Amino acid sequence: MTVSPASTPSRDPAAGSGSRGASQPGTYKDTLNLLQTPFAMRANARQREPELQRFWQERGLYEQLSRNNAGAVFTLHDGPPYANGALHVGHALNKILKDIINKHALLQGRRARFVPGWDCHGLPIELKVLQNLSSEERRALTPISLRQKAHAYALEQVELQKAGFRRWGIWADWDAPYLTLQKPYEAAQIGVFGRMVLAGHIYRGLKPVHWSPSSRTALAEAELEYPDGHTSPSVYVGFPVVSLPSALAGQLRPFGIEGPTDHGHREQLFVAIWTTTPWTLPANLAVSVNGELEYSFCRDGSAPASAPRFLLVARELVESLQTSLDRPLEPLLTVKGAELEGISYRHPLLDRTSPLVLGGDYITTESGTGLVHTAPGHGVDDFNTGRKYGLPVLCPVDEAGNLTDEAGPFAGLNVLKDANAAIIAALRDAGVLLAEQRYEHRYPYDWRTKKPPIFRATEQWFASVAGFRDQAMAAIAQVSWLPESGRNRIEAMVRDRGDWCISRQRTWGVPIPVFYHRETGEVLLNAESLAHIQALFAEHGSDIWWQRDEAGLLPPSPRAATRWMSGSTPAPPGRGCWADWTAEQTGGGAPLPPRQLATGR
Repeated sequence: MTVSPASTPSRDPAAGSGSRGASQPGTYKDTLNLLQTPFAMRANARQREPELQRFWQERGLYEQLSRNNAGAVFTLHDGPPYANGALHVGHALNKILKDIINKHALLQGRRARFVPGWDCHGLPIELKVLQNLSSEERRALTPISLRQKAHAYALEQVELQKAGFRRWGIWADWDAPYLTLQKPYEAAQIGVFGRMVLAGHIYRGLKPVHWSPSSRTALAEAELEYPDGHTSPSVYVGFPVVSLPSALAGQLRPFGIEGPTDHGHREQLFVAIWTTTPWTLPANLAVSVNGELEYSFCRDGSAPASAPRFLLVARELVESLQTSLDRPLEPLLTVKGAELEGISYRHPLLDRTSPLVLGGDYITTESGTGLVHTAPGHGVDDFNTGRKYGLPVLCPVDEAGNLTDEAGPFAGLNVLKDANAAIIAALRDAGVLLAEQRYEHRYPYDWRTKKPPIFRATEQWFASVAGFRDQAMAAIAQVSWLPESGRNRIEAMVRDRGDWCISRQRTWGVPIPVFYHRETGEVLLNAESLAHIQALFAEHGSDIWWQRDEAGLLPPSPRAATRWMSGSTPAPPGRGCWADWTAEQTGGGAPLPPRQLATGR
């Protein structure tokens, strides 16, 4: 209760109402009736929080509650952070939310455990190690010395991050975390991989994948981010037609188009394509159309009457293309896309003739010309269409993003630096560049290096999600989701996920335990070899893959070890999805009840 200063009596009982006598005048706070308490007036968190945490630790509150509560078991299994740097606000959001869940379960009387972990493998850690080395030190590295440095760096980061989490007051089994570099974990990862192999979910193939020239490795979809503001140099190009199916030639004749060339033997008929990756044009092997769309042969109004020019474009795009190409287009003949199959054209920059083929529903009239430049070595849709027509998988780009000799006069140019400008200039000189413009669109970036990847066909190892998609969807349906929107997100991810590229062209990771025949390239990957490698990793760790030769890695069998060479491609880091649960069940304490497992990042 407070008393107004105007009506407050003197603190000196002898003083009169009009005089305070010889005593000192009172202060305002002396007029307040406050509770007496030992608590400090200020929070003083910098000092008090460590005291509270010591109090918790000395009495083992987390251990007592998580082991001795009378309720049911509740286990929060951590989706691991990377052990590659200082903690930031993302770590705080993640761990504090999990701590709230765990402590709430403890207050409900449940035996709640938070099992922390760290992802200690992968490119982020390898890059951190390399960044701290001089050029001379990098050149002197061997695979095993790089792995040793990465191992030491990861453990150092684990301790630093662990101290930070503890300082935040997060309760967890900090003295017994799981680390993906631990031998039992690596062995469990090989065990999971082996079961996938034997179930037919793992295969090796030449396919276009997201390839990061800045990282020199293939990337999975989850390793991509899509920042705003990316622009590409888009071009409209006319590919000169060299032959027509007889039926189509007959339909064009009444419009004065006697064939691909005019009476002066000048090229007059062109299929118009649009691309935002001019650097892929040296790899062009086809032009694809949608068999269900309609296409128009149009007179190019910008060409002189003495040298007419005709362009093939999608009918629905004729009007918009007059603006994009800055020229009048007069439709003469409109046909279904299916009638165009059999046209062949000349590559405008290389000595090559290619067919016009039927693609799929990915060909639309939302942008471009309705005809798609097709390079089977540089796109998934292109690859699938090319496979249908038996086209080779031409990929004239090396791992650094430089065009190879297969790109002809453009060999040596880098696809993310100078190749686009050189190819556009060559198109202009050849007289086939219809238009050029900057195009802003959604484009992936390597989430580690923050630089764009490319699509590039390489021999990689893949996990076929189709083989267990239905099983995964059924498992998702059995989980209680909070909030429910989480289920929608994971269902969409599993339902729409294509095959997962699981190989990486790096050193720091668990290797794919495969052997290749030195002469034929035959793959050795079976139950016997997998079980043998798993046992070796359980005893020695995955470094043994680089420390022993094939004779020391292959299981005892009639096969001569000299015929085989071990692969050096690591699988991607665990990231909570390869073997966290398996490793915990087989090597880390009491079994965890699956229905009470919670993961997340």
